[in-house]
Amino acid sequence: MTETWQTIAHLADLLEAHSTLPREQRILLQLLKIQEEAGEVAEAVIGATGQNPRKGHSHTWEDVEAEVCDVIVTGMVALRRLNPEAASVFARHMEGLVADLDKAGKAEDAAGR
Repeated sequence: MTETWQTIAHLADLLEAHSTLPREQRILLQLLKIQEEAGEVAEAVIGATGQNPRKGHSHTWEDVEAEVCDVIVTGMVALRRLNPEAASVFARHMEGLVADLDKAGKAEDAAGR
């Protein structure tokens, strides 16, 4: 397990230990947390572009980066809480994405010839 996934496992374990809710509710709330964090990305983008007339330029692009990181971490923690083998699940998923991209690239190459 990589250092990142070890950290994610530690975070997930802390959250599990903290909650007294049934497992199903804990997972549902963790999944909802992804949406909450995505909303914070949207808020930061609006603030970085100064599109809220009441707040002006309330965020920086570094704030946006930090919020995107929060979305990623929250998603990784959610996956770990769903499945203790999250690192393997994610690796397999990435392999599938790469294979799909390779297929798409080969199809484009064939069509362009």
